Amino acid sequence: MREGLGPGPHGVRPVLGRAPSCPSQAGQAPLMMDEREEDADEEAWLQLRPVEPLPSQCCGSGCSPCVFDLYHRELARWEAARASKDRSLLSGEESQSCPSKLSPETFLAFCISAVDRLTEDTYRVRFALPRNCQFSLRPGQHLILRGKVDGLEIQRAYTPISPANAEGYFEVLIKRVRVPVRSPCVCSQCYPTGLMSRYVKSWGTGHTAFWRGPFGDFFYKANQYGELLMLASGTGLAPMVPILQSITDNAEDETFVTLVSCFKTFEGIYLKTFLQEQARFWNVRTFFVLSQENSLEKLPWSYREKTRFGRLAQGLIEELVGSCRRKPFALVCGSAEFTKDVARCLLCAGLAKDSYFLF
Repeated sequence: MREGLGPGPHGVRPVLGRAPSCPSQAGQAPLMMDEREEDADEEAWLQLRPVEPLPSQCCGSGCSPCVFDLYHRELARWEAARASKDRSLLSGEESQSCPSKLSPETFLAFCISAVDRLTEDTYRVRFALPRNCQFSLRPGQHLILRGKVDGLEIQRAYTPISPANAEGYFEVLIKRVRVPVRSPCVCSQCYPTGLMSRYVKSWGTGHTAFWRGPFGDFFYKANQYGELLMLASGTGLAPMVPILQSITDNAEDETFVTLVSCFKTFEGIYLKTFLQEQARFWNVRTFFVLSQENSLEKLPWSYREKTRFGRLAQGLIEELVGSCRRKPFALVCGSAEFTKDVARCLLCAGLAKDSYFLF
């Protein structure tokens, strides 16, 4: 037997590799384990904390609830769940494939069933709804589209152009806007197109996009107004389309409509066939204002009498208001600059602030 390995003084052989137990160390072990568990639990809660939206995630359309409203609501839910240590109070977002109902608070997935090119930079995109169901949107209401480019989440508002009672689908106008490429000395990331345009550029049949809604404060009722004066620029035509169609589809709606659409060129006009068909109704007039054309001879005969060149300025708006067959209520949609200028012109033309609506 080697020295030092024999029995101890009480006949008990010592255990190799184990130090005599220390009461103070034995008491610290469970404590350190509890601290590690608390740290891990705290880290798990922090990972569940809602992320505050970036400014780019707000579409700027005055939606209710806004993406920031939803953030504060989710943050309050997270704080309450954390305080009570009950994760069941957190309701995660569930993505649905082709759901039948919209939600203004939760983004839902819809599948693209068709993409049609209308002009050089504008497309009509159709999204499928299951079992021929309807959204039952009110004419003129808009939806919010969510996209992600280079890790940056963006949101934009789009108004469906499909009829309010469309079954099995809804359609939107998507314009891919080109913007000047920035100099490398200004920004290291140079984008040939807008962020949302980059996102939708990859769209095709079978792709999925996420929407929430509907939103909008204008609710049209049949025969509510004597005449609607619709003033639209570019894709600002979108909310006018379902409102106009709801009027012409209703034989009992005798509202007069004067629709003025502003585009750069004749080739850039959207939905020509639809607008020509609507103009055949007894109570509908359509006009066009082209900013980059100057010759009536280059236009088809059916467009020459109802087309003006230049911009929608004070004089033309006064002429339009004066030619209305009944007291008009104006609807205006376009860029922020267009909307501001037209609203000022309408006031100068004699319309009160409660006699027009700005989308």
